[in-house]
Amino acid sequence: MCLRRSRMLSFLEEAESGDVVSDHHHSDGEYSDNEDEEFENYDDFEVPSDFNHQDEEDEVAKFDETDVVVLTDRNFSSFVDENKYVMVEFYAPWCGHCKALAPEYAAAATELKAENVKLAKVDATEENELSETYEVQGFPTVYFFVDGEHKPYSGQRTKEAIVTWIKKKIGPGVANITTTEDAERILTSENKVVLGFLDSLVDAFLTWHILLSSCFLLSIKAIGFLLLYAPDANFLRGKGDCYMNVMDIVHERGPDSEEFAAASKLDDDVNFYQTANPNVAKMFHLETDVKRPALVLLKKEAEKVTHFDGEFKKSVIAEFVSANKLPLVTTFSRESAPQIFESPIKKQLLLFATSNDSEEVFPTFQEAAKLFKGKIIFVHVEVDNEEVGKPVADYFGVTGDAPKVLGFTGNEDTKKYFLDGEVTLEKIKAFGEAFLEDKLKPFYKSDPIPETNDGDVKIVVGNNFDDIVLDESKDVLLEIYAPWCGHCQSLEPTYNKLAKHLRAVESLVVAKMDGTTNEHPRGKADGFPTILFFPAGKKSVDPIPVDTDRTVVAFYKFLKKHASIPFKLQKPSSSPVSEDSHAEQGIETSTTDVKDEL
Repeated sequence: MCLRRSRMLSFLEEAESGDVVSDHHHSDGEYSDNEDEEFENYDDFEVPSDFNHQDEEDEVAKFDETDVVVLTDRNFSSFVDENKYVMVEFYAPWCGHCKALAPEYAAAATELKAENVKLAKVDATEENELSETYEVQGFPTVYFFVDGEHKPYSGQRTKEAIVTWIKKKIGPGVANITTTEDAERILTSENKVVLGFLDSLVDAFLTWHILLSSCFLLSIKAIGFLLLYAPDANFLRGKGDCYMNVMDIVHERGPDSEEFAAASKLDDDVNFYQTANPNVAKMFHLETDVKRPALVLLKKEAEKVTHFDGEFKKSVIAEFVSANKLPLVTTFSRESAPQIFESPIKKQLLLFATSNDSEEVFPTFQEAAKLFKGKIIFVHVEVDNEEVGKPVADYFGVTGDAPKVLGFTGNEDTKKYFLDGEVTLEKIKAFGEAFLEDKLKPFYKSDPIPETNDGDVKIVVGNNFDDIVLDESKDVLLEIYAPWCGHCQSLEPTYNKLAKHLRAVESLVVAKMDGTTNEHPRGKADGFPTILFFPAGKKSVDPIPVDTDRTVVAFYKFLKKHASIPFKLQKPSSSPVSEDSHAEQGIETSTTDVKDEL
């Protein structure tokens, strides 16, 4: 099966299908009939061939990868065991996404050396056992290991995002800003930050006094580190009473600071800072006499400053940051896609427009976004961007060059809604309100209904799905495929042969649907091919997933077991013997021998 890294981001994978690897759950043996010796005639399902990417010329690296460690099966386990923090990228040399990530990954490796974090990579096309062990299903797959335990990296594929994400995992979620010089450096270098303006931080004078009296052996450098990163005193572990005294102070930093620190751990995309210095707060657009605790989110976007006015609690702070960290309108890109589709805000409005049209409609779309902050994510897709915009438009079924607005629910039960007519502020406002209240009728993609549909395999599209698949008088076997899917292409001759053998069974329909251009709420695929069985008289319940070997015999056995309407193959006619008729005789003779049960 051609699997996807994420259902919401599948169109990015489809645009570069080579970045998807095959399902490791199917062994080569499952793609042949060798184990069914009595049906040797059906051993025609070939193992999918590997992608022939070796002929492609790899671009010469124009960046320094010295700090990225190369891991193989021989050194992987020992390296992960010997280093507390390790990030590992599983890549393929031919993968375009991996090539784009490489310089960002190398730069992050260099910056994180000072944090004692190792970044490594594994060529998944060479290290098959490692890829299977860590269930690598697409490229790149990135994991972060802490003391040998791993979790997937969920951030953007940029140096800044990787560094921020890792620092949040290994250190304090919040850093102190005590001087205006530090504030200026942060405001200049970072694209978005959160600042908490609190009554007090850790009592630096008391900390200094304890350090001088109880920990006089610590270096000045260590003391400075503590004052800057007071919430994290892990470097003092093993120093006995000194460590305990310092941690007593750290843990007395107050409930506001505790809530703020806890909230910072819930967001991997934004750096959190705190200060008690009014001059620093003023640089972050907070009045010096504002009631504390106060909080502000700054972005280098059209909406630069967003003040927090909720209860100073972990969950409320985290919700505020999540709802406001994106721009009013996010331009769709490979980097921004995870933030859009993996956001807790599951409703999006997408504006599809060419670069020229965007100049006219974008300001209106951005103005509308202000009305739905924290409720709907507004996204701009440039449809004339061949690399990203066009695949997104194709995925959502958007055609033509005229500006279009589409609503999308990015949860498990995905739905799409089109705004009819011209894009105006009033229409977007009404559309958005109806979208939030679930009053819109969903749209499903569909190819044109075929003029003739007389083949052994019936063609299903979105608009004839009900008539064919949900016909209560028929048992229906449906393959949902993708034209680019190698496994689907390999399955086709077997599926066609099955349909040919069963064409005379009137109660049974063998059908297929292109899942990239057709949709139906009852026909959903997490990967390709997905094969579903809809029993006659039971179309109101969920279909049965066909989890069996991909052979004619295995499919036949499945259908005999699950069909609501019993059926038998017709005996072969006395026509001249051909290879296909031998095949049909093979099934019929065997079914007779076992009383019509395979």
